[in-house]
Amino acid sequence: MGEVHLQPVGVVRNSITDKEHHGWKGICSDIFVKEEYIPALEGLADFSHIIVLFWLHKVTPEDRATKRARPTRKAGIPELGIFAWHSSHRPNPIGMSVVQLLEVQGDRVRVQGLDAIDGTPVLDMHPYVESYYHAGNPIEPGWVAMTRM
Repeated sequence: MGEVHLQPVGVVRNSITDKEHHGWKGICSDIFVKEEYIPALEGLADFSHIIVLFWLHKVTPEDRATKRARPTRKAGIPELGIFAWHSSHRPNPIGMSVVQLLEVQGDRVRVQGLDAIDGTPVLDMHPYVESYYHAGNPIEPGWVAMTRM
């Protein structure tokens, strides 16, 4: 396999600087896209939700080497392979969030629920189209419900 080279299309701006922050659902963020990508925003405001792909720029080389870990500190949740849960400790620290789209104005895309800290590079944005992404009746292991408590 060859190398992959990515260039950010924008950057996240919000009040969160702690990468261990929890409770992202209520956080509003602005994604400022590079001037050259402003035309690519045409039509995006017609959607209620978008998928944001971003580079977890604060992940260390040690974090990237993680293969197994415990998803939370809650008792009873097993150690799992890193691909089995939502973690920033990944070989390629690419984050992905489905977020509510609040507004598109000029070079600014305002969203709610993006789990990315201030200064995070944005790699891409996709409209959330239910017929493309709806998984029907997804199954989750029991420990996932324990993380919501």
